[in-house]
Amino acid sequence: MRFDRSSGVFCHVTSLPGPHGIGDLGDGAHAFIEFLGRADVDHWQICPLGPTTDAAGNSPYQSPSAFAGNPLLIDLTRLVEEGLLTEADLEPTPDFSPDRVDYSAVREYKRPRLRAAFERFDADAGESPAAFEAFREREPWLADYALFQAISAARPEDTWADWPEPLRARDPEALTAAREEHAEAVRYHEFLQWIFDRQWRALRETAAEHDVSIVGDVPIYVSLDSADVWANPNAFQLDDEDRPTAVAGVPPNPGDDGQRWGNPVYDWEALADRGYDWWLARFRRLFDLADVARLDHFLGFIRYWAIPASADSAAAGEWREGPGRELFELVEVEFGDAPFIVEDLGFDDPRMDEIAFEFGFPGMRVPQYADWCASGDEYQPMHYPERVVGYTSTHDTNTWVGYYEGLEDRQRDCLHYNLGADGERAIEWEIIEAVWASEAIIAMTTMQDLLGLDGGARFNEPGTLAGNWEWRVRREAFSPELADRLGDLAIHHIR
Repeated sequence: MRFDRSSGVFCHVTSLPGPHGIGDLGDGAHAFIEFLGRADVDHWQICPLGPTTDAAGNSPYQSPSAFAGNPLLIDLTRLVEEGLLTEADLEPTPDFSPDRVDYSAVREYKRPRLRAAFERFDADAGESPAAFEAFREREPWLADYALFQAISAARPEDTWADWPEPLRARDPEALTAAREEHAEAVRYHEFLQWIFDRQWRALRETAAEHDVSIVGDVPIYVSLDSADVWANPNAFQLDDEDRPTAVAGVPPNPGDDGQRWGNPVYDWEALADRGYDWWLARFRRLFDLADVARLDHFLGFIRYWAIPASADSAAAGEWREGPGRELFELVEVEFGDAPFIVEDLGFDDPRMDEIAFEFGFPGMRVPQYADWCASGDEYQPMHYPERVVGYTSTHDTNTWVGYYEGLEDRQRDCLHYNLGADGERAIEWEIIEAVWASEAIIAMTTMQDLLGLDGGARFNEPGTLAGNWEWRVRREAFSPELADRLGDLAIHHIR
């Protein structure tokens, strides 16, 4: 797809304001879209929308489903308006922090209320069942996901690879028996996905009214303990007992030991024989939820680092060939000019650049990776080519102010020189304008950078578990003054 010159702001849904401890799909999200509309911003970028777990540090990149929505994002106030809850059901509301998400406290508060809404729906659903049944028929992933969640809840100490062999191997009789045994739990999880879907579509309507497109995210790998792997074991490199034979990661670089992510890697040959059906279904679902998609770790589609599952060190891995051009040719047949942004940071591979260029997928440039004292450094905004998305920060980096505060004096002096910074304007606005003024086809910043927040507002620090995915913004931050200041940059540099 050929993008138009445009701009965007990253702020994950969990970071938005809301009364119940976490950003949700309610008024705070609609207010944020209205703020973007006033700021003349074209794109709202988010992390994956899937369910999260305590076991994975609440990372949206380690979900039990690549297709489902996160029930914690459901707006309880909307459920009151629909008669599925009462105001009394919401009491007592804990004294949640408006600045950080306490996921355990949010789960403790929201889960019984979501259950109460389901029980009221199930007892007297009025005209809802027809719409509910239509949703169940429309989403082919839903039945497996709901059953997976129901069985997982009944066996909380096990991953699916530890289930009795008939269930693990998806014996048809065992599946039928499990659906009967867990019928209410299955229906409950289907209900949650239906509610999420309705609220998300209402939010997308608001986005469309304000000419804001939503940029979703596609983690290349999925969690081993997920409905995705359980329902599609042949798409992954597993042994006869459904354990991975190889897991994903990246090789060592000078100065580090590499990373062993632990996700199962794909059996790309088997997927090719099936016409990449699982990936096409995944993209179809994503484009049902978002307008644009960021492909995380794009290199993994070209070549991937496969580590023997028995090895503890990433160094034990080897490069293997991915599907490359063949997959994206099928995607083009299926979806036309698919609106992808590709995460191409950290690795140089001519084939990656060739495929991205051939299909019109812009890559990423992040100024925090720049050597500010090197002439022509590709991460300095003044050197961005047109076919990239230029960021001030990302969900995986420090905030711009946090990064700036940690710079060595020489790098800081070079940064000032390159940006023409004279100290009269806050440093975050120096980089925001530099990115907006660059040749990048899309200029992107974060809500933290718009507010000039330091490293305490960092959203995620890769390689760590504690304290990530927690930052939240207060509603008063969506001020007309801030929107107008950003809108002025659009007038001068984007339009």
